[in-house]
Amino acid sequence: MGGALLAAKAPPPVVTKPPRLRPGDTVGLIEPAGFTDDAFDLALVMETVAAMGLKPKPARHLMERYGYLAGKDADRGADVNAMFADPDVRAVFAVRGGWGSARILPYLDFATIRAHPKLLVGFSDVTALHLAFAARAGFATIHGPNAASSWSQFSWDAFRAVAFDGATPSLVNPQVREDRLVPLGGRIRTFRGGQATGRLLGGNLTVLAALMGTPWLPDFSGAILFLEDVGEAPYRIDRMLTQLSLAGVLGKVAGVVFGQCARCNAADASYGGFTLSEVLQQHLAPLGVPAFQGAAIGHVANQFSLPLGVRAQIDADAGSIRLLEAAVG
Repeated sequence: MGGALLAAKAPPPVVTKPPRLRPGDTVGLIEPAGFTDDAFDLALVMETVAAMGLKPKPARHLMERYGYLAGKDADRGADVNAMFADPDVRAVFAVRGGWGSARILPYLDFATIRAHPKLLVGFSDVTALHLAFAARAGFATIHGPNAASSWSQFSWDAFRAVAFDGATPSLVNPQVREDRLVPLGGRIRTFRGGQATGRLLGGNLTVLAALMGTPWLPDFSGAILFLEDVGEAPYRIDRMLTQLSLAGVLGKVAGVVFGQCARCNAADASYGGFTLSEVLQQHLAPLGVPAFQGAAIGHVANQFSLPLGVRAQIDADAGSIRLLEAAVG
């Protein structure tokens, strides 16, 4: 069990490729964090997965509730273990985020997970699983829409290219048609230009910061760090980036991509406050590595699917992320 693994020294990650998805494959549905209590909402999720050409398999404890969690920690952890042990399941989708994924990390059986590489798909609070897998599983996972997300055409095309086709696309923000001389949608802000290469690591900033000092983080040396968040005022983003800096994470990376921060304006904005971009400028520009803001990562309708652990190259002037290797075999 995970408790024993926590006490033991984790083996170094071995880079393996989970299998690509194929039409007709069975995928497991888990809720590692928040709950879904409306059967109609779950039915929509099942229809969404079926529309991908896949067969959904709900976890045993799906739709359970324990406070604001989708069941007790041991049960949610058991669902993850069961999906990776199930020979009929080819990939595992998180239905939604919320909060609670970090609580199940001690219950995960990483010996079983490492022995059965499968794509884990989701974002937001699922970041806790992505980072723990990057540290202990040794295969790529996909930071992309949750099963209950809206799955726009852009998001679906991006996911299909990585998970089904094994493609290595160059990811750039979608063009937004606006009735104005200078469109605002999809723009990026470059804090330091240039190109950088490294393995992709990151996810939700709040979750990443909360895992500082735990055994569940991978080594960020030479990584391309990508971040996103939602509902956080600039001073809280400042606080969390300061934590990453003081912990030595920011000083190790080869480049930084800050995606979207939905609803991250200060509630009591004043003339003396910092904007989000000013906070990012203060933290990222002095690193001396390529860094930009505005990529289609986070709590937005159009999302990239970013495989953690896969080597990529960013161009901070163009605002692009190019995968250098396939995430799947």
